[in-house]
Amino acid sequence: MHVIEDLPTPCVLIDQTRMEQNLSRVSVRSSNVQIRPHTKTHKSIELAKRQESLGAEGITVAKVSEAEKFINHGFTDVRIAYPIVGTHQLESIVNLSDKAHISFCIDTIEGAQCASSLLSKSGVEIDVLIEIDTGYGRCGVLYDHDNVINIASRIQELDGLRLCGILTHEGNAYAANDLEHTMAEARDRMLDVANRLHEALSIDPDSFEISMGSTPSISVFKNKNKGPFQITELRPGNYIFNDLTQVMLGVCSLDECALTVLSTVVSHHRTSMGTERFILDAGRKVLTSDLVAGNQDYGCILYNPRTRTAHPHARITGLSEEHGWGAVQGGSTFTVGDKVQIIPNHACVVVNMVDLMYMVHESEILSTITVDTRGCVI
Repeated sequence: MHVIEDLPTPCVLIDQTRMEQNLSRVSVRSSNVQIRPHTKTHKSIELAKRQESLGAEGITVAKVSEAEKFINHGFTDVRIAYPIVGTHQLESIVNLSDKAHISFCIDTIEGAQCASSLLSKSGVEIDVLIEIDTGYGRCGVLYDHDNVINIASRIQELDGLRLCGILTHEGNAYAANDLEHTMAEARDRMLDVANRLHEALSIDPDSFEISMGSTPSISVFKNKNKGPFQITELRPGNYIFNDLTQVMLGVCSLDECALTVLSTVVSHHRTSMGTERFILDAGRKVLTSDLVAGNQDYGCILYNPRTRTAHPHARITGLSEEHGWGAVQGGSTFTVGDKVQIIPNHACVVVNMVDLMYMVHESEILSTITVDTRGCVI
């Protein structure tokens, strides 16, 4: 039997039991809406298949090159939750359209015209969703702006495009003081947009998709009807693993965090300040320099990985490329060669830094999971 202690470090571990509980929990909680998980978190064909086996309907990706990988491995319903601009990307979508149902986002008339020009020449019609800004301030047409109607009307006029719905990423949920209120506000804004489109352009509510997505908001999501519309799908990503960001938001507990980074203590020294400085072999290239609001540490070192108990004294205070800088108040708790498990601040970024992950149960290694879409940036 191979055990965790035999693994070279740094490496990424997935606790199988916790992961499957996370997947099942969301599947049950969201029985009144379709779940289309965002694969940017795990970037794995095998794990996407596990999500489908637990009721996920289709998958979400961020890039066309990710869509190619998944479609070439048998996935037949792929949504690119990203505004697609560029000849290479659009030609790839044309080539994929005879293998799978593929859809993508538009949030400008210029983007719609660009896509139509290429798609219509290729003789295909692709489903598109208008991306709506419900408060995050990234991509998307502002939810209360008249331009929503203008873009929708123009899409209906253009060859090669079929308007199938609207989509938002309520990323402002990550900074919300009242998560439930922020989620409800984003939901209502999306439903208002759908009703305005229905009134202005006779949008058919029976076939119109209204898509939302973020792991924090799915934890408090409540669907409702507004006119003839309700939210049709959610696109959570991080929920499969969870991380310290979700813990700090109150979305989950440490015990629900399935992904950890296994790291080795490679150096330690006493300091003149009465603390011990220790160095881990996992730096920002693995742990990521993302911080969590209200916490200046770069991850949580576990005192007991089985119970997900946090170490009461050890902190990761800084990162350089290949080094994790740690500190312990008072006496020594680590020695060179010790291995520790760390819950990272942001699991999605960690996964993209490795070629494979290890599926584990307690100390036993069950299998390896390939990170199939690592580096898919186009």
